Amino acid sequence: MGKASHVSETPATAWLRLRGIAFVEHQYGYVEHGGTAVSSQSLGVAEHRVVKTLVMQDEHGRPLIVLMHGDRKVSTRNLARQIGRKRVEPCTPEVAQRHTGYQVGGTSPFGVRKPMPVFVERTVLDLERIFINGGRRGYLVEIAASVLAGELGAVPVDCAQQSIGE
Repeated sequence: MGKASHVSETPATAWLRLRGIAFVEHQYGYVEHGGTAVSSQSLGVAEHRVVKTLVMQDEHGRPLIVLMHGDRKVSTRNLARQIGRKRVEPCTPEVAQRHTGYQVGGTSPFGVRKPMPVFVERTVLDLERIFINGGRRGYLVEIAASVLAGELGAVPVDCAQQSIGE
């Protein structure tokens, strides 16, 4: 697992620094549609510890973020039920970028353009340290999982389902 050389500041790293949150930078060779399988393999960490940032919307088009283990998928039906919405679905890449300010593949929950609710799969919080996007493609930050429910204010939910073929 190689520690990366310093990467130029992103809105995500600025957000973390402003709050005094310690993080370790990790770079890897980004592969289009490679997802967390590529990043976890490149960094030599379990895909379960790589947390993906998913931008979704409810039935009214209101955006929200879901933080999920890299080796799991989101049950949008279970998520919608738990957060009191009729429906939740992924945003298109263009809409996700407009809401967050990040390019798809480089989306971080930290330092997003528009404030929006953040939900985290409850079992992510059981991990001591996680790897999550630092605001650009091919760039993850390693942080304490407690930051998600603490400083970020993510609400725990139970909406994971086993990924098939990932």
